[in-house]
Amino acid sequence: MDLRPLKHFLALAETLHFGRASEACHVSPSTLSRSIRQLEEALGVALFERDNRHVALTRQGVTFQRYARETLEQWEQLRLSLMSEARRLTGEISVYCSVTASYSFLYELLSEFRAHHPGIELKLHTGDPAEAMSRVLAGDEDMAITPRPRQTPEALAFKSLTRSPLVFIAPHERHDWIPATPETPSAEQWRQVPMVLSEAGLSREFANTWFRALGITPRIYAQVAGHEAIVSMVGLGFGVGVVPKIVLDNSPLVERVRVLPVKPELPHYDVGLCVLERRLRSPLIRALWDEVVER
Repeated sequence: MDLRPLKHFLALAETLHFGRASEACHVSPSTLSRSIRQLEEALGVALFERDNRHVALTRQGVTFQRYARETLEQWEQLRLSLMSEARRLTGEISVYCSVTASYSFLYELLSEFRAHHPGIELKLHTGDPAEAMSRVLAGDEDMAITPRPRQTPEALAFKSLTRSPLVFIAPHERHDWIPATPETPSAEQWRQVPMVLSEAGLSREFANTWFRALGITPRIYAQVAGHEAIVSMVGLGFGVGVVPKIVLDNSPLVERVRVLPVKPELPHYDVGLCVLERRLRSPLIRALWDEVVER
């Protein structure tokens, strides 16, 4: 079966850019355009609204996007189910995680799996951990290493890999705005501290809760995507940041910052592997999931 048109459609639906979609599919833009046009002719509807500068899904395109994803998933499940009967799994699994997670967990997580299933190709995508869960829920990734949210969505399965405290970090150099007694915080002491915080995600939620308990709104110097950038900005002296200690321990800039002994301490960060429950029916996904030992 030729499922390439569905893959071409999904790539364009995700990127909304013919150039990037054709690159992702390893075809020319003209081939991608022809593939989309043939789908539209077969369906009798327009799947995209497009002009020279703009591409968007139509209402019919959104409906077809769900169908295309489900069709490819069902085909993959059938293919892998038949293949597993022959005791050899082949295919592709995409895993999304932060840069820190890529070298903190992946070797240990995947080394034995690769030995047991050499026919499975792993595609690694790195980025802001705040986006990890939404990418899995949207079907853009098969699995993700992500912090466990306060309430895990029912559609997701989650296995814990490690726990890490969240810590306040400051530059080593002296600055007037660094709290002198972080063990006994006060609103007056923290009101003028420039903060470098994540744009979104669990660490930002916990930091906001900490400041609310202190009775003040933090003075935000910068909001960034990804904890690694927070360590860099704090090391340069721009402010105080909040990061998981596991990020700090693995940072090449760990010597440029120090941990503030802030009380009360922030909650721990529970980091684990998540996947859509329904995707566990795939022998491919199940093989990796079963390889992971919850801690």
